[in-house]
Amino acid sequence: MFAPLGRVVVRHPIWVVVAWVVLTVVVVGAAPRLTAVTDEASFLPAHHESIRAAELQRSAFPQAATPAALIVFTRRDGAPLTDDDAATVAAIGQRLAGQRIRDVVALAPTPPSPNRLVQVVAVRLTPQRGPGDRNQTKAVQALRDALPDQLAGSALRAGVTGTAAQALDAEKSGDRANLIIGIATIGLILALLLIIFRSPIIALLPVLTIGLISQIATGLIAWANDVFDLKTDSSVSAMLIVVLFGVGTDYILFLMFRYRERLRLGEDPKTAMVSAVERAGEAIASAAGAVIIAFLALTLSTLGLFRSLGPALAIAVATTLVAGLTLIPAVVSLLGTRVFWPSTAWRHEPRGARFAAIGRSLGRRPAWYVVVSGAALVVLAVFALGFHPTFDLGSGSTAAESESRVWSRELLRGLPAGATEPSHVILRSDTGTPLPVDRLGTYRAELARVPGVGQVGEPMLSADRTVAALQVTLADPPQSAAALHTVRDPLRGTAHAAAPAGTSAFVGGVTAVFVDIQAAVNRDYAVVFPVAAILIMVILGLLLRSVVAPWYLMLTVGLGFAATLGATVLVFQAGLGEAGLIFILPVVMYLFVVALGTDYNILMVARLREEAREGRTPRDAAAMAVRHAGPTVAAAGLILAGTFASLMLAGNSTLTQLGFAISVGIALVAFVMSLFLTPGITALLGHAAWWPGHQDAPTDRRAAHAAHRAGPEAPG
Repeated sequence: MFAPLGRVVVRHPIWVVVAWVVLTVVVVGAAPRLTAVTDEASFLPAHHESIRAAELQRSAFPQAATPAALIVFTRRDGAPLTDDDAATVAAIGQRLAGQRIRDVVALAPTPPSPNRLVQVVAVRLTPQRGPGDRNQTKAVQALRDALPDQLAGSALRAGVTGTAAQALDAEKSGDRANLIIGIATIGLILALLLIIFRSPIIALLPVLTIGLISQIATGLIAWANDVFDLKTDSSVSAMLIVVLFGVGTDYILFLMFRYRERLRLGEDPKTAMVSAVERAGEAIASAAGAVIIAFLALTLSTLGLFRSLGPALAIAVATTLVAGLTLIPAVVSLLGTRVFWPSTAWRHEPRGARFAAIGRSLGRRPAWYVVVSGAALVVLAVFALGFHPTFDLGSGSTAAESESRVWSRELLRGLPAGATEPSHVILRSDTGTPLPVDRLGTYRAELARVPGVGQVGEPMLSADRTVAALQVTLADPPQSAAALHTVRDPLRGTAHAAAPAGTSAFVGGVTAVFVDIQAAVNRDYAVVFPVAAILIMVILGLLLRSVVAPWYLMLTVGLGFAATLGATVLVFQAGLGEAGLIFILPVVMYLFVVALGTDYNILMVARLREEAREGRTPRDAAAMAVRHAGPTVAAAGLILAGTFASLMLAGNSTLTQLGFAISVGIALVAFVMSLFLTPGITALLGHAAWWPGHQDAPTDRRAAHAAHRAGPEAPG
């Protein structure tokens, strides 16, 4: 399959390049814009209680939605607010309302906090009309621009926080993060490829070709989002950069190392490229297939965040795969050996190479390598038991010094921690008759006695008096573990149990959304993980024609995943004192570490099988596989780990944790698992690793075995 593809591409390289350029122009010109959302509730299915509460609240109280923004005022000297200060705050609210800022519906000053350190003007904005609608963030920016003039000459200072302000800061942080990540990723790829190949042409090859591919992938993802009504989280665009450049560079390395090897064996450049596509194509396609299937397994998730993340990354990898087997060979065919200019090292295989020494050592003592590398991964895996999730994507996607985060902390000086994003208890009459008003006071008192509740507002009745809403301010920050515990157990339990006869209670708000997300994620762990593992094992079984090998390959990758999670817990929770890790981390990390770890396992085991077919013993085959595939795995792992590490430069906790975890995971699977553990186990198992097939048998013996099974040739 791959040899004919290689011949077609090598014979018609110009047409292949032109086809890719035309495809890019068409997709970029016709595809919609890829937009992102930061509202966690938009990722939950409608049956969750928090979503049902929000829908009921919107229908019963269309003019009483939670303020999308809060203008927080304090004195510059930190002293309590005076009566004159409070009057100034009210006057500023009136003047801002008089400016008729677009999409600002109302500004409502509230009394100073009980300790008079903080006063708030609640800002109600027009609802968003869709995930790409920026009306609220533009309104927040206009308020921020207008504030300095209003504060001039007063003793006050102020800033804007709340959900819309967080969305604006996340948008700015995302743009900045994408720029930093893009520069760091491209710079790292250029530097490492220059070191590996000593050729500026090869160094620029991924940058130029993947830059083209990324435009196509982004357009296809935007189309898929529109067609299937998918929502993309704000961190996806940053991850797309590193996936496209990291995985794309990996596939280019797989191909170029093979191309260089065939040239050293004396083949002419065009024949060498056909051979490279033939020999590396199976490994590249199988590796990409494992990644794509792992990502598509996310469509089984109940969370819209994961359901959209999976197809987006799968489209990116699929586009990169097709380009790796067509566009890259076409460009290299046009350049020939000039692609290595000015270096001439491609002509000669290095002698006494470091990987040759490692391979010889592993071939002599495979058990020692298995025990040491396996023990190191097990030790790290133990720390994974201490994993604690956090669920605040909004603040996690903004920098700590952003205005919304700074003034959210200021708000805590005078109000309960949950004041920025209060919870809500919605009481609905099941019979359609008016609610028993005399029972609402008792109900409110029951809610106020719940541990972890700071205060409960007066009940607000709908126009037909069949729905009541009670605002509940929690004593802890809305995204904290303590707040989630309060809503999940005592608050929801009390709200349901104490509801008057003939009524139903629903607890909503941001914290309730986090609680429902946690329940959905726990369900997804039990579904997505095993499905992805089974599908990857099927790919490995088909590739290797073996029942045994897929099992120990997946077990080693699973151990790599646990070790990666343990290392991340060790650094962030134990070392840096973080309360927890972002809840999407295990799923995203599992897919990247398992799928990309399988990439390197496939490359190493495919080479080990190839060496065995040359007639070598299992230990000698493992030694030669490390010698020949080791440099490719090491270079690919270094580049891919480095590109994901660039996420740590984004300046927000979500991408920092993701960048660290995935880069460490890739380093572990490349430099520990694929180089030591996998070839060591394969060498120890010997021919049993390939049962029931004969994939490691020398070519002539496999042909004889096939002929024997087929029986005598039928007479013509």
